[in-house]
Amino acid sequence: MILAIVLGVIGAIVLIIGIIALFKSIVIIPETSFAIIQRLGKFNRIIERGIHLIIPFIDKVAVKDNSKEKVFDFPAQSVITRDNATIKVDTVVYLKIVDPKLYAYGAERPIVAIEMLTATTLRNLFGELELDESLTSREIINAKLTRILDEASDNWGIKVNRVEIQNITPPKEVQEAMIRQMQAERDKRARILEAEGIKQSLVLKALGEKESTILSAEAKKRQIVLDAEAKKEKFVLEAQGQKQAIDMINSANLNPNYLQYKAIEQIKELANGKATKIIIPPNLAEVSKVIATGSEIFESTKDK
Repeated sequence: MILAIVLGVIGAIVLIIGIIALFKSIVIIPETSFAIIQRLGKFNRIIERGIHLIIPFIDKVAVKDNSKEKVFDFPAQSVITRDNATIKVDTVVYLKIVDPKLYAYGAERPIVAIEMLTATTLRNLFGELELDESLTSREIINAKLTRILDEASDNWGIKVNRVEIQNITPPKEVQEAMIRQMQAERDKRARILEAEGIKQSLVLKALGEKESTILSAEAKKRQIVLDAEAKKEKFVLEAQGQKQAIDMINSANLNPNYLQYKAIEQIKELANGKATKIIIPPNLAEVSKVIATGSEIFESTKDK
């Protein structure tokens, strides 16, 4: 009876151990991940995505990670430029694990090693530059920093894709000077724009006055031409009217006595100083007679 109980307990223990061993012998690796398998404390193999079997209690998963690109935002570092200005530099490093074995055994803490190397490299690079250069050479610093970190991290199974400098914070007095300089630049640009606006306004005003003067002169010119055309037309019409009147008189065969009478009337008006027209008889030979008759009339009027 006791033996049966003991055997039952042993069987249960073996079953439990078997179940545990079964679970421990199955390792599932997700996509883009990997694991380092050690056997009795020694590197055995690298397993990647999928289901894998290992020997329970002999094999173990020493390192488990993924090969996706990782982003590390390291704390800001204080660096000194060549002209002894102290600034703070904040960097972001983009990297990925390319060799799991080197990553597991190349350095004790490879990410910490990357952080320390980043800080050291920043101090060296900024120590070669003056403050003004460091503020305007961000792309150059990024490229140099990426190259140095990538070369150094090869022994750790890490590929540094790029390093970006997020912020460069100069001392407070330098920031205040930069603010004053930017304000001065803005004021300068505002004055230039204002001057350009005034200049443009004056140019447009001058062009407008010029155009107005030209239009006024052209209008006066057209008016003078129209007046001259009107006078010319008037003279032509008057001449044509006088010609037509003379032609009508010449063609009418008027009574000579009537013409002498009209001539005497006109001469009389001449004597009064009110005459504006003179009728010339069609027969110029009779002019002397008309004048003689007119003279007699004038004398008689004068005697009265």
